[in-house]
Amino acid sequence: MALPTSDDSVFSMDAQQYFNPIKRWFMRKRISILVLAAMPALALAAGGNAGSHGMDDHQMPQGHDTAHDMTRMLKDKHAMVAGKPGDSTKASRTIEVTMGDSMRFSPSNIRVSKGETVRFFLKNQGKILHEMVIGTQDEFDVHASMMRQMPDMSHIESNVISLSSGQSGDLVWQFTQSGTVDFACLQPGHRESGMAGKVTVN
Repeated sequence: MALPTSDDSVFSMDAQQYFNPIKRWFMRKRISILVLAAMPALALAAGGNAGSHGMDDHQMPQGHDTAHDMTRMLKDKHAMVAGKPGDSTKASRTIEVTMGDSMRFSPSNIRVSKGETVRFFLKNQGKILHEMVIGTQDEFDVHASMMRQMPDMSHIESNVISLSSGQSGDLVWQFTQSGTVDFACLQPGHRESGMAGKVTVN
């Protein structure tokens, strides 16, 4: 094999110095193109994720944010005053409560012991939807405001049972604090018509 002459070595070094910057430039352009190509997919994923967690402000029902914030502020009070969801296997007794279109609970005054877990067996004897919600008057005010703004709002809270005409169901609750716990039907206009009651916890 012929050894390179001094002229060949000089040419090889000059060629490397000339082509290396071009090679690096093409590599940078290739990376930039790959990043730009990936950006739409990333943006779409980010947008889809944001959409799955909520709506834009202009899509929210008017007053939703205020009512939601008030509900969050009342959670601690609810936990201290009203009690908490109970374990049905630990219920000491069952109390049957009927609801009707006369806008009344029967019975509407109930007594329990502090720490007691009670199974409420609810029957809707009326022709329209009724519900039993356990909580505080402040919570009822917030909930009623939300119901007026969103009358088709469904209830998934553990302190609520909603029943259509002729239906029956259970609500199990543990009363952890002494005092008075309220319950009411928060369908629009029902509580205002007198559909409410109290649980005295001794």
